[in-house]
Amino acid sequence: MLRASLGALFTALLAAVLVGSLVPAAHAAARPQPRPVHLKAAWPGNSPNTTGGKDYYLDATLGRDTAAGTSPATAWRTLAKATATTFAPGDRILLKAGEQWQDQQLWPKGSGSTGRPITISAYGDPNAGRPYIATNGKVPSPFRADGTKNPATVGLTGAIVLRNQQYWDIDNVELSNDDDFATNITTGSYVRDGIMVSINADLLAGGADSVMDHFRVSNVFVHNLDGPSSWQKIHYGAVDFQVFGSKSYKDYGTGGYHFKDVRIEDNTFENVELHAVQFAFNWFAADSADSGQYDESGKWHEGWEQLWVRTRDLYSRDVYIGHNYAESIGQGAIQLADTKNMTVEYNEVNGFLKRYDAVSCALYLWAGADSVMQYNEVYGGPDNEYDGTPWDLEYTNFNVTYQFNYSHDNAAGWMAYMGNSSNSVARYNLSVNDNGVLVKNMLSTNYSPTYFANNTFVYDGADLDYVHDETFLSRVYFLNNIFYNTSTTTATPWYRRTGALRQAVFSNNDYYESGGTHSTQEPADPGGLRADPRFVGDPDDYVTGVGVNRIREAAAHFALRDDSPLIDAGRYNPHLGTEDFLGTHLYYGAAPDIGIAESRVGPQVTDPVDDDPIEEETDNRVDLALGKPVTASSTHPGGGGTLTADKLTDGSPTTRWAAADDAAYPITLDIDFGANTTFDEVYLDEYTDSGTNPRVKSFDLQRWDAGTGRWVTFASRDTGIGHDLTVTGFGSVTTSRLRVSLTGKIATEQYTPTMTEIAVYQ
Repeated sequence: MLRASLGALFTALLAAVLVGSLVPAAHAAARPQPRPVHLKAAWPGNSPNTTGGKDYYLDATLGRDTAAGTSPATAWRTLAKATATTFAPGDRILLKAGEQWQDQQLWPKGSGSTGRPITISAYGDPNAGRPYIATNGKVPSPFRADGTKNPATVGLTGAIVLRNQQYWDIDNVELSNDDDFATNITTGSYVRDGIMVSINADLLAGGADSVMDHFRVSNVFVHNLDGPSSWQKIHYGAVDFQVFGSKSYKDYGTGGYHFKDVRIEDNTFENVELHAVQFAFNWFAADSADSGQYDESGKWHEGWEQLWVRTRDLYSRDVYIGHNYAESIGQGAIQLADTKNMTVEYNEVNGFLKRYDAVSCALYLWAGADSVMQYNEVYGGPDNEYDGTPWDLEYTNFNVTYQFNYSHDNAAGWMAYMGNSSNSVARYNLSVNDNGVLVKNMLSTNYSPTYFANNTFVYDGADLDYVHDETFLSRVYFLNNIFYNTSTTTATPWYRRTGALRQAVFSNNDYYESGGTHSTQEPADPGGLRADPRFVGDPDDYVTGVGVNRIREAAAHFALRDDSPLIDAGRYNPHLGTEDFLGTHLYYGAAPDIGIAESRVGPQVTDPVDDDPIEEETDNRVDLALGKPVTASSTHPGGGGTLTADKLTDGSPTTRWAAADDAAYPITLDIDFGANTTFDEVYLDEYTDSGTNPRVKSFDLQRWDAGTGRWVTFASRDTGIGHDLTVTGFGSVTTSRLRVSLTGKIATEQYTPTMTEIAVYQ
């Protein structure tokens, strides 16, 4: 009996040595020394299963796939065994701590149920490391030989894979998926994930549930996922939730095809491509010629803008992403899309866009709704001429708020800003040395105004590119912000393009220039200050390295001293919310303070009322064309009949008129004032959203001469219209009708004109 036991032990030890010797050199890791195993409750698998299912154990060294697998002594050996097994609700798949599974992928089958998820976790020696799955790139390619996506293999690229499954918990594992840590992949087609959870719409049987419910990913360490530093029209990363379908979104149903009740928390991600955490749709035909759509106002959305996620109710929902650490991420670190009711908080991103020289940001939501990003810290961003910012108010967002976030030392700037959104709010955020563009881009008009309120910006004016680099196309309110320029030599550069701030309203902001000289570009702000805020801490000695759990310590550095002139110098608006960065009630005293921290000076105002709405502060000149009838010689039949000429005088830059595709120049737009009207200025604005270029090369302005019954030209231009063209210099004109005659197109443009506004002033 003793000889048999020693023989079995020798065989097991020999197997362990052989397994270790077969580990690829690039991934070889020191095996834990043999030691007595005293099971404690440190790993979840060491505690009883409370969900009524069975426990299945895996031991990469001593396990046997022919064993029962239902105890540590009868553990399975390979992940292939678990992959070939369909698990039941409440079951647990338990990997032995300290063990490694090289060149293997885990794709267990089955789904849990309400209150009885299936769990992937760890058991064993609490002093050993997490069980480690090193897949080493041994995953199927999601592409066919011709480079198109393969419906059979998309979503199967993770170290751990779940497809059309639900009710799963994954925790306490370590994952990698690269065959050579030392070499960065820059070319070819490689997609390698840590955890890939997908819905493949093409594989759902008729009538099958298309909503995948309940996922938990926690205490997972994912590192070394490599792929080319170029866009392959597919997302990959440490933790991915994606929906795939090989046809157009129009070929699938509504009200489904999404994830529900997801929590991703307390994880660590290092050296991964493309993302640390990612939610997305990957309908294969989402960017085809017929994938776009008009919205209810007549605005055209390209398919990639994903308005269809909203109109067909395809949002994933009830998602929490918190307390994760991401370092050295190839592209955008936490890139989220197509999700509503999402909270993203207490995440730390240390370096993003490290190996991807194109558009992306550190942490943002695209085509989402009713979500908040808060208490996150981002630093170490690139010097990128594209987006490259920590945050992004992206396309097609509805009711998305960024608040209480801290970004610092990001060379590309603070926040990208795209458009086609409604009720975007960025409030009580702290930005230090984000010396690129503070509010970068604006490529589309919005459905409703955007609010930048009570943010504190500390920057070096000599290193800052601009506060804003393009042109605000819709109303933007800057309220109670601090613009603190540390440069003693260079005043704040506010904009690159003339007219960039035309839709921006500034109220009760503080503009502090350390050098004492203010830029001639500084915006008009009747309630603004030019005072030293008198921060509690030295702006040059800002707090870093304390982690997101102590993020308020960094914010408190920029609270106001009791003698600050910014106390009670702000202005209330409901978009300020109910508390500041430090959790202080809004507000105390005669008015809110300026900046990220409210001082407890004066009585608490328990139920604030906005009795002086900033929204009423608009151009107080009278637009003589507002609401007047317009007749167009040509009107586009698309957009559900919304592209009509009356949109030119409705006062909204978010609506537009368009000529029919076959319209011939000249194309005329006639405004009927109803009576003789005198004016000396005409304002014209072309629609250029979503990649649409200006199209008009030349035009005439004409007045109706009632005496001769003819149109008379009083101004002509052959230098185009574009955005914000104000035509003056023709003296005063009195007429009952105005004609804008578009006489020629830009040679490189094939499409007919589309415009948002014609305004007339005296």
